[in-house]
Amino acid sequence: MRQNIFKIVILFFIGTGIFPVASAQDYWGQNSIKSPANFIFGYGSLISTKSRNASVTTPIPAIPVRVSSNFGLIRTWNVRAPSGFTALGLRKPYPGEKATTINGVLFPVEGDDMVAYDLREEDYVRVGIPLAEIEALSWQSLPKDGKIWAYVPAIGGNEPGVGLPGASNKFPLLQSYIDVVIEGGMEYGDDYVNELIKTTKDWEPNWLNDRILARRPWVAEKKYGQIDGFLKQVPSLQNRQLPEDFSANLAADLILQKAK
Repeated sequence: MRQNIFKIVILFFIGTGIFPVASAQDYWGQNSIKSPANFIFGYGSLISTKSRNASVTTPIPAIPVRVSSNFGLIRTWNVRAPSGFTALGLRKPYPGEKATTINGVLFPVEGDDMVAYDLREEDYVRVGIPLAEIEALSWQSLPKDGKIWAYVPAIGGNEPGVGLPGASNKFPLLQSYIDVVIEGGMEYGDDYVNELIKTTKDWEPNWLNDRILARRPWVAEKKYGQIDGFLKQVPSLQNRQLPEDFSANLAADLILQKAK
């Protein structure tokens, strides 16, 4: 009997609104997660998830994207690393040459991670990309807000993308670096890799096959066969040399230069 009376009292208070009751709230249309303010467009080794995450403390997801030719630049081999090889960069077209589209990845970067990438890309300058000049290549959409940056090389007081040297016998293309870029592209499929290769210019004949155990590449580079299959469309692949041959030719070139 007492229990019934207690229930009646509780229902009375609920019905009159005196007794507070939790209710579901509708959050539709509200942003509960803060959107990043900065994004980086990676078009070389930053395409690789493993390489990209090596510079930060927290893994960063990326989406495949393409930058329009209206951005006015070309992906090419024009960044001479102090350690003695040439990496991918961007440049402005030469007279009579047209800019091309450039596929790559887009990922958010904030705080200390932006500083880490700036240090990593020390031979480059961050240049803004208008949102209208970039498109997504998968079901994931582009950010609606925030700044998009690309690292463009700059030397000698020139504006970014101007007056940059290509590969040479002292600064060759490195197969190990190319492996990182191609494997990164393979994360998004064959068509993506083929586009990456076709929209990269200035593949120089100075090409060093520096893979660990280059004569037995399957030991350290499990995907060497797939990578080389993609690279067959690059004419200068036939000039790729093993370390001993490259060293011998470099020495011969230096002797000839001194003799002149």
